[in-house]
Amino acid sequence: MLQALSIRDFVIVESLELEFSAGYTTLTGETGAGKSILIDALSLSLGARNEGDVTRKGHEKAEIATTFAIAHNQAARDWLQAQEMDVDDTLVLRRVIYADGRSRAFINGASATVGQLREIGETLIDIYSQNAHHSLLKIATQREILDAYAQASPLAKQVSQLYKDWSQLQQQQTAYEKNASQFADELAELRDSSRELKQLAFSEQEWQALQQEHVRLSNGASLLSGMETCLQLMSENSEVNALEMLSQVQGKLAELQSMDAGLQTIAETLDSAVIQLEESSRALNRYLQKSELDPERLAEVDARIQAIHGAARKYRAKPEELPELLAQQSARMQELEAYADDGALAKKVSAAWLAYQQGATQLSGLRQQAATQLARIITAEMQTLSLKGGQFAISLTPGDAAAHGLEQVEFLVAGHAGVEPRPLNKVASGGELSRISLALQVTTAALGSVPCMIFDEVDVGIGGAVAEVVGRLLNQLGQQRQVLVITHLAQVAAQAQQHLQVSKSEANGATLSRIRGLSVDERIEEISRMIGGLQITEATRNHAREMLKQATHS
Repeated sequence: MLQALSIRDFVIVESLELEFSAGYTTLTGETGAGKSILIDALSLSLGARNEGDVTRKGHEKAEIATTFAIAHNQAARDWLQAQEMDVDDTLVLRRVIYADGRSRAFINGASATVGQLREIGETLIDIYSQNAHHSLLKIATQREILDAYAQASPLAKQVSQLYKDWSQLQQQQTAYEKNASQFADELAELRDSSRELKQLAFSEQEWQALQQEHVRLSNGASLLSGMETCLQLMSENSEVNALEMLSQVQGKLAELQSMDAGLQTIAETLDSAVIQLEESSRALNRYLQKSELDPERLAEVDARIQAIHGAARKYRAKPEELPELLAQQSARMQELEAYADDGALAKKVSAAWLAYQQGATQLSGLRQQAATQLARIITAEMQTLSLKGGQFAISLTPGDAAAHGLEQVEFLVAGHAGVEPRPLNKVASGGELSRISLALQVTTAALGSVPCMIFDEVDVGIGGAVAEVVGRLLNQLGQQRQVLVITHLAQVAAQAQQHLQVSKSEANGATLSRIRGLSVDERIEEISRMIGGLQITEATRNHAREMLKQATHS
């Protein structure tokens, strides 16, 4: 669940520290006071795209941090483990947004990407905006809602992938049948070229070794001459050499140590240098004894390099790319040979189609069962939302096989008794759509795994007794999940267990927004304001007290 929110220098918020309780929390305030700031800040901390200037005027950066309790959120814990991040019972997400538009993200103090914030955010909070009901008019949204209610979303995703796999194989089969002659020519050409490359028996490691050996053999005379010079200077020059000079220094230091024992360290260092010089001299001798000019080997290396260069030019590749080219040709040959191998590709197509059919048929069964149950529940909810006699139905129309399954899912509604249900996007008014959407959200959300839900003025367009029912629905949902609701309706706010108020004030010529929790008396005043507007009377306060009392005992 969401435990705390911290905001610094965000839009018109200077500093904000909020703690949240389990259950149903409401956020209210005057229009324009900044209620949407809370949703915007939460969304950014969960990886939403920054599409505006959100840093408070005159400040370098805005900071948002959200704290979640995830002891029982296995999805979040699994994600953290998969990302090799620290897993604890508390999770902290932080987003820093600079005035120039740059941003940084952190998960439990470790640097992260905005994409990672978004991924883990999907396991923490679902946010429903005030216009969420408009998406309900889309067929794809209706299908997703039904699949979520049927707990078939993972299967629907699998079916979509199976369809793509089958479609890709079918396209390959069609292409092969259409271009069989062309593919046969390609296969013959690949066999010839791959045979030549295999005979070349070339590897990238050999290429590097050949180049090094060629340099060494080509400069053999210079190497031998240079090594002999080094050996002369180190130890074999009869007149002067490094080893003889160091030996003389050793002797002199041995004499001087009797005068100053502190010279012993220098003498020991010099002894080590003499030993290393002697070893280097012996190594040079061994190299010279084994080394000789080898024109025949140089000719062999030259020929090998020329053969490799010739193949590289022929196949328009760099020498070091020839092994990878052979691997690609072999893979393509296997693919073409499989196509031509007595219907092997056709068998793959049939197997892929069978797998899709089995998955899609299973999905259809789950949808059919869930459609009946969901329609019955939403129809019942409509009766309490001033849609008495109304009916909700879900049509599953068989159609051509597609990535989404074997049927078209469509929501139907009848606003009152005696009317045949028709497609939602053709008959529902704005108010009806809002109420049906809320009923669907509350019904399907109870089945979800995300522990926190936020509703941003989803109760727009309703009022009176319907608003009270909506408040009760949200209160009911709060028994199972953490629910935060931004509302203008007193009937909805009165049902909450925790009440936050947003207010706006002027300070030093700047407009600032503040959010704070309300006491019982302060809550009565806020509910009264929501009921009566600017003129708050004792009768209004009594009405507010009664609403809160009824909500407590309902």
